[in-house]
Amino acid sequence: MSIIGSAIPGARVLDLFAGSGALGLEALSRGAASADFVDNLPKCLSAIRDNATALGAGTRAVIHRADALSFAAGLAPGRFDVAFADPPYGQSIATKIGALWLKGPFAAVLGIEHRRDERLPGPNEARRYGDTVVTFYRTETIEADRAIISADSTTDSGA
Repeated sequence: MSIIGSAIPGARVLDLFAGSGALGLEALSRGAASADFVDNLPKCLSAIRDNATALGAGTRAVIHRADALSFAAGLAPGRFDVAFADPPYGQSIATKIGALWLKGPFAAVLGIEHRRDERLPGPNEARRYGDTVVTFYRTETIEADRAIISADSTTDSGA
């Protein structure tokens, strides 16, 4: 999360394919104003609820039972400051999320985790971790993040 650290305090955060809610909850612990969690699996929704309660997130955590891809497709541009997506691998969902963002950037910063062999569309920044890549899309690069990006990531037009 250090690559987007300066964007977190006060941010409206979206956690797509939220699973346990770890990404959104980490953002809340780093000062995000709110986090919306989207998943459609009952066990994930229960885990998010339990974890948000344990963190004391209260009304700053909003949980949506929905298909994350459909949820993202319905978002207005600029609805969130920061968004994370950790979709299931092997279904090209990361590519679809990236394409949705390119059509209407629903967050100023979007980070998508995916397999290394899945190429995401459009200009982006990619950080590789073994067989996993985290690809970032930005409406603009915040100066404080620019130094981190140039120091420890690979800029790529497709991961």
